[in-house]
Amino acid sequence: MSDDNGSDYLSPPVQRATKLLRRIAEGDRVTNMSRTARELDISRTTLLRLLHTLEAERFIEPAGDSGWRIGPGLIAIAAHAFASGDLAEAAQPVLQALAESVGMSAHLGVLDGREVVYLVRRTPSAAFVSNIRVGSRLPAHAANMGRIILAHLPEAEVRALYAGAPMTAVTPHTATTVDGLLARLAQDREAGLAWSEGFFEPGIGSVAAAVRDARGRPVAAINVSGQVVNFEANRARIGAAVSDAAAEISGRLGFVMRKVA
Repeated sequence: MSDDNGSDYLSPPVQRATKLLRRIAEGDRVTNMSRTARELDISRTTLLRLLHTLEAERFIEPAGDSGWRIGPGLIAIAAHAFASGDLAEAAQPVLQALAESVGMSAHLGVLDGREVVYLVRRTPSAAFVSNIRVGSRLPAHAANMGRIILAHLPEAEVRALYAGAPMTAVTPHTATTVDGLLARLAQDREAGLAWSEGFFEPGIGSVAAAVRDARGRPVAAINVSGQVVNFEANRARIGAAVSDAAAEISGRLGFVMRKVA
C-alpha cells in the first residue's frame, strides 16, 4: 500500500538529479564537490555520476574555467514548454501585430543544440505568407534566427557548440567554419539584427532580432520573411518593426534595457 502522498512511487535517483539541477540553476556551480555532495546528502562518486549524466543529456554544461551551469538541453525543454506558456503568451499578440504591419509572416524560434526550432508562426491577412511550419528545424548557423541568438552568446560557448561539428552550406552565403560563423555573428551583433537576402532560400529575404529573458540571456528570436524585393524597398522600416517587436516581447519577459549614460 502506498501512503497518501504517493511517496512509495518516488524515485530517489530522479530526486537527487532534480535537486542538483535546482542548485545549479540557483547559482551553485559545484566548484566545491565535497560541500555540494554533503549538502545533498550523497557521496562524491554519486555526485560525479550525476554531473556527467546530466552533461551527456545536455541538461548542464561546463561554465567557463570551472564549475557547471544549466545547459541547452534543459533550456530547450523549458522553451518547448513555454510554447504553451509564458514565452508564447508574450509573443503571440506582438507577432500578429508585426505580421500585419509588414505584410509578411512572423515567427518565433528557440535554439536547440545547433538547430533553431520554430515555436510560433503568425501570418497577415493578406500579402506574403511563408511556408514554414511550427516545429520546423533549421540549422542555426545558416538561419538568421539561429544566427542572432548565437550572436548574443559568449564566443567560447559558440566555439564549444560547434567544435568538431559539420557546418553544411545551405547557400554560398552560409558560413562553413567556426571562424567564419563568428565573423558573421559579429556583424549581426553590431547591427542588432540578422539579415538574410537570399542567404537561406533564393529570392526570400528575412530579418531577425533576439528575445531576452529577465537575466538578459537570449532565449529566443523572432523574424519576418518575405520576397527580397519587399526588403529592398522597405529595409529600414521592416528592421525597426522587428527590433521594436523583439524589445516588446523581451520586456514582457522581464528584460529591462540598460540606458547608456
